[in-house]
Amino acid sequence: MEIEIYADVVCPWCYIGKRRLEQALASYDGEVTVRYRPFQLDPTPVTAPQPLLDALAAKFGGRERAEQMAGQVTRVAAGVGLTLNFDRAVSANTFDAHRLVRFADGHGRAGELVEALYRAHFTDGVDVGSPSALVTLATSAGLDETEVRDHLASDAGRREVAADLAAAHQLGVSSVPTFVLAGKYGVTGAQEPETLLAALTEVAQRESTP
Repeated sequence: MEIEIYADVVCPWCYIGKRRLEQALASYDGEVTVRYRPFQLDPTPVTAPQPLLDALAAKFGGRERAEQMAGQVTRVAAGVGLTLNFDRAVSANTFDAHRLVRFADGHGRAGELVEALYRAHFTDGVDVGSPSALVTLATSAGLDETEVRDHLASDAGRREVAADLAAAHQLGVSSVPTFVLAGKYGVTGAQEPETLLAALTEVAQRESTP
């Protein structure tokens, strides 16, 4: 079964959803292929990195509200073994990160890169919009440094990622994470592992029925 994950690497609930899916798959007997599809929470260009809490405060009505939201999702993330350091995180445009994930997918390293991007943004305070940071992360995920530098310096993948982002909206993806199972069954949100496992099992049964 193919599982498509529409997500953004600066979305905390997407990080949680990825981990919960992994927990569900640990109890699932069937074979799956995971594909990472791009989505941007905010496509606005980021001219200079800004503390994420400051950006959230401006967007959601003040510092107190931003810290409340960050605290809530941090506690949920801790429940699945993830460390979110919102006080270190910086805002970033993720278009190039998605372009690099697409490149990594062609080399069989997309999962490793996506995990590295989430950890860099939420735990380590790395600017995942920075080309130099992206090169470092891609290299840590097993990709060739020279090939990554050349890819990011070119226009390769720009048209394809833009088309993928447009296709996500045409499919009706408006919130992330969204999981599409077997190309036609959608599950939205960072659902609990038990919910995801039940969905996987049901879809597998449906697809196997003549």
